Amino acid sequence: MLTPERHQVILSLLQDRKTVKMKELVEATNASESTIRRDLSFLEEKKKLRRVHGGASIKSAASEELSLQEKKTVHLNEKQAIAKYAASLVREGDSIFLDAGSTTYEMIPFLAPKNILVVTNGLSHLETLTSYDIDTYVIGGRIKRKTRAVIGAHAVQSLKHYRFDKSFLGINGVHPKEGFTTPDPEEAVVKNTALQLSGETFILADASKLNEVTFAKVADIKDAVIISDAPDDLLPSFKELTEVKVVTS
Repeated sequence: MLTPERHQVILSLLQDRKTVKMKELVEATNASESTIRRDLSFLEEKKKLRRVHGGASIKSAASEELSLQEKKTVHLNEKQAIAKYAASLVREGDSIFLDAGSTTYEMIPFLAPKNILVVTNGLSHLETLTSYDIDTYVIGGRIKRKTRAVIGAHAVQSLKHYRFDKSFLGINGVHPKEGFTTPDPEEAVVKNTALQLSGETFILADASKLNEVTFAKVADIKDAVIISDAPDDLLPSFKELTEVKVVTS
């Protein structure tokens, strides 16, 4: 298969599946891993895709965001491993902010045995939190239909009534220069407010989020601890700026 044909096969697979593993690309093109790596590097330089650990993902617009249901099906094993570790950091009696999002949602079963208090802006979290008998407050504000997050000026004012031992935030982009980013400016303000009200803040980010930049800045990298499953070769620039907790899925 000629190089342009391989590139077309790779891009077609990404259009269909959004994320494709290296093994799948090798099988689809009948090429070696080293050839596919060169193809991915070339296509990434052309801004056609982005490389992620073990494969590639389609390049998205900075303001584009998946729905919550779509997020829940992507990198699920990695998110569960990150969530389990994050929950282990919560101590008896802690008051925590649990951000809306698919990775923070996965923390809930691991929080169940603990005597804690949770404040959240995630409507999708509420049924599971209450089913595990976790004391929960939900902030008021505008409901973002796509992700079922509570956002806006009223959400920020509601959040300011609380103080947290720890906050756990989902994120779309983690970049050493551009910081933590998310597609929605109103959601970015809610995340930043929770960070400011917390003794410690932890960013839950699977490897696909690293070196990505989306539309609205939440905070600088130095402002929070990163919990990720990212491989060591992606982490040096982040470890220079903040603490990074590495988990394996």
